[in-house]
Amino acid sequence: MAASDLLIKGFLETSFLDWDGKIVSVVFLPNCNFRCPFCHNAALVLHPDTLAGVPVGRVIAFLKEHTDFIDGVCVTGGEPALHAGRGLVEFIAELKKMNLLVKLDTNGTDPDLLERLYKDKMLDFVAMDVKGPLDGRYDKLSGVKSDLAKIKRSIGLIMDSGVDYEFRTTIVPNLLYDRDLEDLAKEIKGAKKFVLQQFDHRDTLDPSLSNCEPYSAEKLKEMAEISGRYVKNVVIRGK
Repeated sequence: MAASDLLIKGFLETSFLDWDGKIVSVVFLPNCNFRCPFCHNAALVLHPDTLAGVPVGRVIAFLKEHTDFIDGVCVTGGEPALHAGRGLVEFIAELKKMNLLVKLDTNGTDPDLLERLYKDKMLDFVAMDVKGPLDGRYDKLSGVKSDLAKIKRSIGLIMDSGVDYEFRTTIVPNLLYDRDLEDLAKEIKGAKKFVLQQFDHRDTLDPSLSNCEPYSAEKLKEMAEISGRYVKNVVIRGK
């Protein structure tokens, strides 16, 4: 496979939000092996064929012209790891040749890919979405039968990598409660950073969640304090 084989379904030339302190471009890859009911990228997950493709050459050309302004690239999805044998590794290698920083967003279902990319020093930041407590409750949040052994292995790899990272969890009312979040925080005890993401009820994969009001800012603060018993740096992201 070559970098040019990578299937890209979205390209944001400039973002100040996807990597704290960095100016990055964002590449969106299609498909996902999860079906999280609260996902707001439903088209990218369920119907990627309806979205126009973005030629890899266009992305590379833009980046080459703006290396003086762009710090790096965030590779997100969908689930980028599904493209491990479809040009993803080669694409990241091209980014590193341009001395660009690389951030990978992942659900942690492919620890082998993470291990390979870490070994080859191809990652500068990893953001792993941890859906909920690492037990039978996980499937309700991922929307599928989850391989928790792989999820746990990815968490361990990320924490031991020496590469900057964050774990993040979308706080969905009726799916995540105080006890759930505390149990999850215990699982990642000692992590460098834990982000609590405010739930956005617009355009969710499960339409019934459109009527689900997000937790209040006060409630999120309470949940952050609970998580802070186990992870020192807990951040609330979103309104």
